Amino acid sequence: MSQVLKLPPQELRASLHGRIDELTDDELELAGQQLALFESKRAFDKLREEMSEDWRTGRITQEKVDDAIRDYRATHLYRTPGRP
Repeated sequence: MSQVLKLPPQELRASLHGRIDELTDDELELAGQQLALFESKRAFDKLREEMSEDWRTGRITQEKVDDAIRDYRATHLYRTPGRP
């Protein structure tokens, strides 16, 4: 079984840069997809923190959410498929 060596961030960063240069085109595409997932998770976590803070401070309330939905529906009429 191989042992994972934990490198300091600067060394790990340099090591990863070198390894990326050695990837095949297919592997590079997969690596890009994984990085996009990391970025999405980071953005989602930040949004969740900010939303939690807004709920705590009262900037967002259930009443405000209900009002926003009601206003949106009033200005964006839609039809259910199969119904007039």
